[in-house]
Amino acid sequence: MNTLKWTATVLLIIGFGLFSAGISPGWYIQITGGILWFTAGIWMRDPAIIVTNAVMTLVGVIGKFFL
Repeated sequence: MNTLKWTATVLLIIGFGLFSAGISPGWYIQITGGILWFTAGIWMRDPAIIVTNAVMTLVGVIGKFFL
């Protein structure tokens, strides 16, 4: 579980940094990190982590493809 959470955290940090710099593969890394944290939240049965990462991942997808 710790490996999953740390991997997700590193991916989110790198992904947000790259995407904020205008490097488009950063978006994919960011979304992957969000999905991994969402998965970790489900395994831990932590509603706050589940909701936060589900919403943030959804917002990222909507922002990329629909706005």
